[in-house]
Amino acid sequence: MSLSKLDILIILLFIGITLGISIYFYLKSKKSDTSFFVGKRNLGWGVLGLSMVATTFAADTPLAVTEIVGENGISGNWIWWNGMLGGLLTAVFFAHLWRRSGVITENELLQLRYFGKPARYLRMFKSIYLGFFMNVLTMGWVNLAMITILESFFDIPKIEALGWTMLLMAFVAIYSSISGFLGVVYTDMIQFAIAMVASIALAYFILDHPDINGIAGLKSKLKPGMLNFLPSFSKQGNGLSLSIEKFIAFFGLIWWASWYPGQEPGGGGYIAQRIAAAKDEKNASIATIFFQIAHICIRPWPWIIVALAATILYPTLSGNDLKNGYVFAMKETMPNGLKGLMLTGFIGAYMSTISTHLNWGASYLVNDFLRPFFETKESNISSKKEIFYGRICTLLLMIVAGLISTQINSIKETWLFIMECGAGLGLVLILRWYWWRINAWSEISATIAPFLTFGVLKITGYIMLAKDPKANIDFTTFPNSVFIIVLVTTLSWLLITYLTSGKESKEKVKHLKDFYLRIKPNGVWQTIAKQTTVELNNSGLKYKFALWVGVILFGYSLLFLIGNIVFNSENTKLIVTNTSILILCALLNSYLVLKKKALN
Repeated sequence: MSLSKLDILIILLFIGITLGISIYFYLKSKKSDTSFFVGKRNLGWGVLGLSMVATTFAADTPLAVTEIVGENGISGNWIWWNGMLGGLLTAVFFAHLWRRSGVITENELLQLRYFGKPARYLRMFKSIYLGFFMNVLTMGWVNLAMITILESFFDIPKIEALGWTMLLMAFVAIYSSISGFLGVVYTDMIQFAIAMVASIALAYFILDHPDINGIAGLKSKLKPGMLNFLPSFSKQGNGLSLSIEKFIAFFGLIWWASWYPGQEPGGGGYIAQRIAAAKDEKNASIATIFFQIAHICIRPWPWIIVALAATILYPTLSGNDLKNGYVFAMKETMPNGLKGLMLTGFIGAYMSTISTHLNWGASYLVNDFLRPFFETKESNISSKKEIFYGRICTLLLMIVAGLISTQINSIKETWLFIMECGAGLGLVLILRWYWWRINAWSEISATIAPFLTFGVLKITGYIMLAKDPKANIDFTTFPNSVFIIVLVTTLSWLLITYLTSGKESKEKVKHLKDFYLRIKPNGVWQTIAKQTTVELNNSGLKYKFALWVGVILFGYSLLFLIGNIVFNSENTKLIVTNTSILILCALLNSYLVLKKKALN
């Protein structure tokens, strides 16, 4: 397929605007590493919240939703909708603490919170583990999605689609390394706006397709159960059902126990980077709340409409090919001009995610690996050199991510790999704010244990199958593997914590006192607090908990309200009920924030 001149003009105009913004912010990012990685720390909640939403809207997101809906209907989205529990936990309990810490990256907090050489080495290790290894895996699956889009949209060989994707990634690497954080944030906003307009336009045109004939026609042609908002449960988890094991894993464990990019328990990654750029603590918290509401409750509905229509228009698609339904719909239902807008939307979504991961990953490598490395050599690294190294690291990440994308065959399998290899770490990331005994060795053991347990489970499964091809190895595969990994990891770090804490040195106690005075955390800090002049105050925790529950109810009520308006507009009882809950939760949350200061 070839694009019209109007389509090409729209794409070139978008690229020109992106490059112009990058050049504008070039001078602003030259002055210091802080400016390059977190701007001037003066951004409001709206800009930061939209940037967070834009980053999580990658080229793979609509395709993944199309595959999920094709397999399990609307209710299949609870696989990622459950993430709002952990995301809002970060917003209410931790966002203001991140901003108060004054760090540039998540890993910088490690030396602020923990003491001595173990803290320094943990910081350096996690800069490579998160900023490089996990980061290039994430960019690899985003690249794979873009390759799939280009391959299907233009009917070109995979190798050619790979070449164009690498060229696009090179452009992203250049503009993100030039402009720094501020350029990434403001291009995020434009890219997100274009991507959402394109998504809504596609939903409109696919509903206008003669084989769909509007929402009423769509509903009449769908298989039974496709429009159910809540999953039905079965032991096997086949068809439009969700197994009990998966339900417990997602709602009982993963949202608080597993590390996952963008959904780190207690906050972290590029979310923490955005929080660090907020002008104050309240803006940091509100930005994170806004991000979760927009990310989960508002944004996915145009994708869901297209995904449902694709099951009717392309009934022969199955398995991993279900995701291609979105690209086929884009290719066949959009008129000239709007096809260029649609492709621009995908390019924008891809660029916003890749630019964030490049800038964020470079910040880890420079701020958390090179800086401590130079400190150990009794030297220092100038701000000018840090920015230079930041740009070199950006290009390095681009090259490695490009190579990794050629080795990834399944986005879903990569997701599961990351979830399993981070299972059990989440509780340490949460408790390090609330329990003074958590130390560097706790986090080291909680980071390594999931990898080792994951490896043992997989090797055990291979050995069992080699001996007996019919052997039951369910305990080695997702979601059963998650329960084992979380259990082993939790027992490991708890044991290590008690073995490495007890009678603390004067230097370590002073370090903990400095952290306590700077952050003023809640929780189990009595031992440290009584040695300072600042009294431990846990009275606000009950208001934070009430706000967290209230915002969760608000979010899910809004999710159901929008869904019912779109698909069940004739059911006024459901709409009135959801609207009532929404208003009550909004009033409760406003009271808690304004009167009880639950975000402080």
